Amino acid sequence: MTTVAAYAAPAAKAPLERTTIERREVGEFDVLIDIKFAGICHSDIHQAREGWGEAIFPMVPGHEIAGVVSEVGSGVTKFKAGDRVGVGCMVDSCRECENCKAGREQYCVKGNVPTYNGIGKDGEPTYGGYSQKVVVDENYVVRIPDGLSLDVAAPLLCAGITLYSPLKRWNAGPGKKVAIVGLGGLGHMGVKIAHALGAEVTVLSQSLRKKDDGLKLGADHYYATSDPKTFEELAGTFDLIVSTVSAPLDFNAYLTLLKTEGALVNVGAPEEPVSLNLFSVIGGGKTLAGSMIGGIAETQEMLDFCAEHGLGAEIELIRADEINEAYERVLGSDVRYRFVIDTATI
Repeated sequence: MTTVAAYAAPAAKAPLERTTIERREVGEFDVLIDIKFAGICHSDIHQAREGWGEAIFPMVPGHEIAGVVSEVGSGVTKFKAGDRVGVGCMVDSCRECENCKAGREQYCVKGNVPTYNGIGKDGEPTYGGYSQKVVVDENYVVRIPDGLSLDVAAPLLCAGITLYSPLKRWNAGPGKKVAIVGLGGLGHMGVKIAHALGAEVTVLSQSLRKKDDGLKLGADHYYATSDPKTFEELAGTFDLIVSTVSAPLDFNAYLTLLKTEGALVNVGAPEEPVSLNLFSVIGGGKTLAGSMIGGIAETQEMLDFCAEHGLGAEIELIRADEINEAYERVLGSDVRYRFVIDTATI
């Protein structure tokens, strides 16, 4: 076991504080990673505050991990010391079910092992990226291409793949009209990726406060959803809408914005249930769907795509002792667009 410094929430809703945790010894197929940067995802806040249900404490959040390999097990073939790598939202899965075999490990029938707030196959709790080092099986590690700096690559391990996967699955590209709901940590990557895929991109945000940013990031249009005229003007416009917000939406209103047989895909996860009139989907043969991160191979594909197109996250780099303040700022939508922890400060 190796003792490493980390920031952990000792209990639900408690401020995070500096502590130490134990990392397992490097096994035959394991990779030891010196973490350089860790993104702060809204999911971290939901889980540290038990917004999504009962959680495991102490909790070391963080599933947007970018770092450098410092040691590999004797059976490792994919990585060597010095490689630039990333770890996203999961660190294991059953590897045997139809989803795992198809490269959809995130939907593992037996449940994937989350990077934190989970239980590994050794029966021990998993601890995430707000720490100095992590040990991960090589099959759940991805390579960060040289064209991406590690700090702006870290948020791609969750925010990037969370948007890339549905945009690819629902064929965002030339001739398609795509709307991204919310211009935050997830949404800003959705705009960049949808634009790079060749789609006509619209941002649907509560206000026009970030309009200039949205257009710079690659949006063709920007509308305020607080203006009722938006829903009249854009009725029947979009092939695909991806909602990144974690507040409940008026789905019946947003579904009117889709073309016949269009899709509204949710990647934001509100803590409370939402209401839906089923005629909103039946009427136009529309799809209301969800999407969760992506598999390991697709995550690598996303990183390669982002490197090819020069797409990193827009970040604000912070010290570890600013994590609690950063959480409050995320909740107040006061970040453009992703906080990233410099783990050298832990």
